[in-house]
Amino acid sequence: MSDVLLESEPSMDNRSPRHGVEQLSMQQALNLALDEVLAENSKALIFGEDCGRLGGVFRVTDGLRAKYGNGRVFDTPLAESGILGMAVGLAMAGFHPIPEVQFDGFAYPAINQIVCQIARMNYRSRGILPMPITLRVPSFGGIRAPEHHGESLEALFAHVPGLKVASPSNPHEAYHLLKYAATRPDPVIFMEPKSRYWQKGEVHFDSADATSPPDGSSPGGGSPTGAKVMREGRHLTLVAWGAMVARCLQVAGLAAEDGIDIEVLDLRWLKPIDEAALEASVRKTRRAVVVHEAPLTSGLGAEVAQLITRSCFDTLKAPVERVTGFDVPYPSGDLEDEYIPNIDRILFGIQRVLEYRRG
Repeated sequence: MSDVLLESEPSMDNRSPRHGVEQLSMQQALNLALDEVLAENSKALIFGEDCGRLGGVFRVTDGLRAKYGNGRVFDTPLAESGILGMAVGLAMAGFHPIPEVQFDGFAYPAINQIVCQIARMNYRSRGILPMPITLRVPSFGGIRAPEHHGESLEALFAHVPGLKVASPSNPHEAYHLLKYAATRPDPVIFMEPKSRYWQKGEVHFDSADATSPPDGSSPGGGSPTGAKVMREGRHLTLVAWGAMVARCLQVAGLAAEDGIDIEVLDLRWLKPIDEAALEASVRKTRRAVVVHEAPLTSGLGAEVAQLITRSCFDTLKAPVERVTGFDVPYPSGDLEDEYIPNIDRILFGIQRVLEYRRG
């Protein structure tokens, strides 16, 4: 391993910050963020299955090995526990590892390293050994892949003390959230929605996401640590993350045709959750529906619903509704459309909340 790290000199590409607006896919936005992280931090290392020569199965790391050398962007054996174990050792040696687990379901063999080492090392060492690891995990469904190539593990990761969890919903969020996550002294599980890799959108390089103090204190999101209102509304709040944000925006557009004004809140950070933004949105609309791909039982939507109920109990006009996947293993590609919350299921959830009458 030491031979690999010494094979090439760190890049000294100290480019000027980007400005303006560019139309990029999420894959391109993530690639650009990683490029800039490598240029700005000589201790940053990218590695995983096929991350080097191939550029990743989704091409998120495309071109980075050629630019920064095999000492900083490199392939690993097909062994997730080894990949994450190596990340722990590199972090202890002063590097900032950015490993990739090729598909979300492949993270299961590395749960011991994630839960018992990455999440606990800083606590166990009383701060002597921080774990500045940014673990990229292509996540969720929507690409009709076989078993273990589409999973929703956010509740598992969010339950573990010591981990932070983020999930972008569009290219703009992907760029800013990944750049922010890759500067943290704490381990961040960065869940990238696979079905959104090729969707294009505007990336604003001079936005508040890049310039605001990252204190999470401003509901609605100028900071990269908070939730963000993606569409303003009056009658109900849809809370989502990852790929489901785009679907909720579609639903809000359809509901508007019937005079129903839906607010869409992109949670962005699944741990810690921006409770202030949740409260601000739901106090305004007085109704909420949480949408996610993971199974219903013990899904992250339950935690979100509890936070809303605790802070908005006096103003809620109906119980918080959840529209989710089902309590079955994530299905193979030919059944995804039946499993993932679709527009009709979300609209029915909205209808149940709007028509709720007490007693």
